[in-house]
Amino acid sequence: MIEPLALSAYCDQLLDSAACTDYAPNGLQVEGERPIRRLVSGVTASLALIEAALELQADALLVHHGWFWKGENPCLTGLKGRRVRALIRGGASLIAYHLPLDIHPTLGNNAALGTQLGILDAQATGIGNGVLWTGRLCTPMAPADWAATVGARLGRTGTLVADSDRPVQHLAWCTGGGQGYIEAAAALGVEAFLSGEISEQTTHAARELGIAYLAAGHHATERYGVQALGDHLARHFGLDHRYVEIDNPA
Repeated sequence: MIEPLALSAYCDQLLDSAACTDYAPNGLQVEGERPIRRLVSGVTASLALIEAALELQADALLVHHGWFWKGENPCLTGLKGRRVRALIRGGASLIAYHLPLDIHPTLGNNAALGTQLGILDAQATGIGNGVLWTGRLCTPMAPADWAATVGARLGRTGTLVADSDRPVQHLAWCTGGGQGYIEAAAALGVEAFLSGEISEQTTHAARELGIAYLAAGHHATERYGVQALGDHLARHFGLDHRYVEIDNPA
């Protein structure tokens, strides 16, 4: 059992959240009315996740995509109001970490995705505050075979852009909406780049740069860091932790 402010303070230090300039507040976004014994983690603080967590009698939600994003309407009305009302009525806390959870060297989304995909020599490049990672496959693979392997590991079919059969062994990745790093990835000399999303211009960039690009899903690539952090907190503080998957094809 731990108080919400104490758990958030521990996470702030663990993830070095003060060092990140982010698009949303990191840490405790809503303070609940009770100490935390049961923690539910998920990717996004949607109404579906809140309802599932309260059904499990969670004292707190731990997410990657929280609330109060830069530039959005701050009023707690409509969709946002429904989410807030549900959480407050349930008495639960909301703890969210965005960029700090992307870049953490062992618990972060990129580190955890590398582990999930069995990538060797995984390491942050320092590009984009550490969101762009590189590594290698144990054996070279044709782009289509590599994409199929990633799809099997993540449980979904991605979108592959590959104009040649050049084997993939060295690759770079950035979870979520990291397709904008494709030029930086190509400059590293890798054969392939993986991220969560694809934009119209990503296809042309991949073809002109001669690099295979795989959009494996924003949600699918960013669901492992929050699980790793939740498991760490459960071990450290003796909490009951459960990850809840809310299906999201994006």
